[in-house]
Amino acid sequence: MKLQDELPVDHKLGRVYRFGAGLGGVFLVVFGILGLTGSHPGFIDTEGKEVLGLSSNGALSVLSLVAGGVLILGAVIGGNIASNINMAIGLLFVLAGFVGLMVLDSSANRLAFHISNVIFSFVFGFVVLTFGMYGRVSSHLPKDNPYWKERHSRPETLPSGPPTFVKVMRPGPPNPTGH
Repeated sequence: MKLQDELPVDHKLGRVYRFGAGLGGVFLVVFGILGLTGSHPGFIDTEGKEVLGLSSNGALSVLSLVAGGVLILGAVIGGNIASNINMAIGLLFVLAGFVGLMVLDSSANRLAFHISNVIFSFVFGFVVLTFGMYGRVSSHLPKDNPYWKERHSRPETLPSGPPTFVKVMRPGPPNPTGH
């Protein structure tokens, strides 16, 4: 199953991808512009200056402009592209949070991360990642969802082998009800 081919471009979930990408991108662009204006601390200064409650230097401002531009571009394109972009950018922000946490209060902190930046990176990353996964990952997808159709298009294969092994692979009553 190719994720980019599953949802039709005009699917109603496309609006969720677009609004999520657009709002996140606008915030990052504003943060990047404000970080580059006024008293500039230096491109890779480890202290940075405070912008919108977060620490920023030139490198972080430029990276924020690029990431925001990519999210806005995804919002303009929409559909599966926006979903894929949201998942990629969200994952990058979560990874950046881990890296920022590792280099916090060290000379390797070239993006001037403070703990507020780390927390923002984790929260923003998980929110954008969730926007990207919305409609793709769920245990209760509606039956008209393409992902539900793909998962239920083939007959379910039952495990074979000794009864103990089969019980481990498929616990519970053979035909549960109420789901």
